[in-house]
Amino acid sequence: MASKTRSLLLATVCASVMTFPFVRESKAEMKPTLSFSGVPGLIDMPSGDTMPDGTFNLSVSKFGEVSRATISFQITSWMAASFRLQATGKWDNTPDLQPPGSPYTTYNDRSFDLRFRLAEEGTWMPAVTLGLQDFLGTGFNSAEYLVATKTFNDRLKVTAGIGWGRFGSYHSFGNPFSGVRDTWDPAGLGSELNAGNWFRGPAALFGGLEYKINDKWTVKAEYSSDNYSLEAGTKGVFERRNPYNIGVEYAWGDNVRIGAYSLYGSEFGLSFHLVMDPKNRPGTIGVLGSGPIPVITRPSRASNPDAYDGGWVAQADANGLLRKNLNRYLEKDGIRIEDFAYTADRVQIRIRNDKLDAPAQAIGRTARALAAVMPASVETFEIVPVVKGMGVSKVTIRRSDLERLEHTPNNAATLRDRVTWADAGAMIPGGAGADEDMYQKFRWRILPGFRVTAPARGDIGIRASASYDFAPGWIASGTVYQKIAGNSEKAHLVDKGGTLPHVRSDARDYNEGSDFAFERATLAWYAHPAPNFYSRVTIGYLERMHGGVSGEVLWKPADSPLALGAEVNYTRQRDTDGMLGFGDYDYAIATGYLSAYYDFGNGYLGQLDVGRYLAGDVGATLTLDREFANGWKVGAFATLTDASAAEVGEGRFDKGIRITIPMNWMLSNPSRQEISQTIRPLQRDGGARVDVEGRLYDTIRDYHSDRVDDQWSRVWR
Repeated sequence: MASKTRSLLLATVCASVMTFPFVRESKAEMKPTLSFSGVPGLIDMPSGDTMPDGTFNLSVSKFGEVSRATISFQITSWMAASFRLQATGKWDNTPDLQPPGSPYTTYNDRSFDLRFRLAEEGTWMPAVTLGLQDFLGTGFNSAEYLVATKTFNDRLKVTAGIGWGRFGSYHSFGNPFSGVRDTWDPAGLGSELNAGNWFRGPAALFGGLEYKINDKWTVKAEYSSDNYSLEAGTKGVFERRNPYNIGVEYAWGDNVRIGAYSLYGSEFGLSFHLVMDPKNRPGTIGVLGSGPIPVITRPSRASNPDAYDGGWVAQADANGLLRKNLNRYLEKDGIRIEDFAYTADRVQIRIRNDKLDAPAQAIGRTARALAAVMPASVETFEIVPVVKGMGVSKVTIRRSDLERLEHTPNNAATLRDRVTWADAGAMIPGGAGADEDMYQKFRWRILPGFRVTAPARGDIGIRASASYDFAPGWIASGTVYQKIAGNSEKAHLVDKGGTLPHVRSDARDYNEGSDFAFERATLAWYAHPAPNFYSRVTIGYLERMHGGVSGEVLWKPADSPLALGAEVNYTRQRDTDGMLGFGDYDYAIATGYLSAYYDFGNGYLGQLDVGRYLAGDVGATLTLDREFANGWKVGAFATLTDASAAEVGEGRFDKGIRITIPMNWMLSNPSRQEISQTIRPLQRDGGARVDVEGRLYDTIRDYHSDRVDDQWSRVWR
């Protein structure tokens, strides 16, 4: 009977795909929805849909004893990646299926997914996607699939697919591509590309329907080909009575979706999805604040020739008066004058932007202020942004272009064609240095913080940081952390080998060693020693686990997508008590890297680091990031070194995801503050680097042409 029902459901799905195009020829307008695994899908099975380019989503789901938390990112319009944590309870029923010496009640698994869109949905063509689930791990959740989804009448979606691995475990029909598929190894070290298993072994069909009742409510029904052989079979975590899942979902605005479901005839499930598009701020967040002043147009030379007389340069009080008037316009935008000099036809102003999130906007506001204050004879504006005491670029704008283009169509693109970027160079004669009354030397902030020990284990607290500028380029800074609450003591960590020095794998000891910790305390010197060259020396407690000295040199022309750098560090390992001692850890090491950075355009960045890491291993780290005009940044990295899998232990090599979210995206006022977090499936000792704050590339690049071009449209705001 079950076989007949299954055949009937699949026949209905296939018939719907073939016949509904004759009902109405229309391209899909239903937004993609997410599955329990945090990828476009039905309930527990994937679909052929693709999220909009650049979309970032967080998903949490639970049914019975199975819980999942997933982070997904649509890297390009055709490729997406996901990182998932899955916790399965009641796991202590069969100790023989656990890694040696690890009798725990909940099994935690980490997995990475990749999805590739093979065909975009059209009038007749369904959306087709190929997926690799848990392609880089122990294989606990390993599956591959080819799935198609078609939308009809903007209300109904029909999905049908074929799966392997987990998705080929229920009522499989054979082995289409032959080959033997390895079974899950509970003692495996993970992080191994299991390509030998892809599309191997038995395959099975799955499918389902999704119907949009209205803009808020959607119902779903699916036939699942995941047999949950281990969980529902050997482990007895839950009872899988049938392959049918049904549910209802509610859309709360454009960003939040919640659902309730009946799964496998025995379980009740819930899901929560938060979908964010970094390219589009909610409402007007990120561009609020005071509006710009209009560009003050000069009188024509013919009507007022005296205005173009450069005799004003000789006035003894001209510099002070001009600075005072400029500050009236700039200080409300958080722009401070570092230096200021001029000739009869040219002005150079060195600024520090403490508030505006878009560098292009800071440049535009400064240019408007100059147009309002400088005498008519000054035609050329040189704006030099200063970061950590370094002039990082020189942006040259002609005053006549500002006057002519302010109210013309496509004025941002036209102005950009006429603006030039160059090395900051030396200050033109006449500079008097920073105005001490306007120079904010001391800065501080207090924000919520957290520390992660293991999947779903860690603590939350308060993180306070402060810095003081002793002189241009000389900065003392520090960070302290106070724990408020946490559950890291409940983490049951399993030692799966590894013989390298414990430069990172003792992170839990550092987190639990003290509720209060001095995380950083450093003195840094930044300099711009030669055209296109920048340098940094940092000494002190560089991070929570290591202290010492770090030096760096970077070559980066202001108008080039390429940068090259070199870094050398000498560090010792700190004590675990959170104080300032180095304890009994007699471990010191010299590390160093050669780095290349490249901006591929459209927000895609690449970085390659080659060198010696904290545990003494030698190798390379490849990082790929996608950066958005509003400051969001999402990327992934992987490190391979000469340390063997046995030396590294579980995890095999260092890898992870890093996310940067600008505070202005969440607040109602402009801000340059941001929250950054690196998420690793597991922290081991291979490929570990000292976490030095303020590395040069990210410090200077905001005001280089390759970055400013991404948000140049805000130059007029």
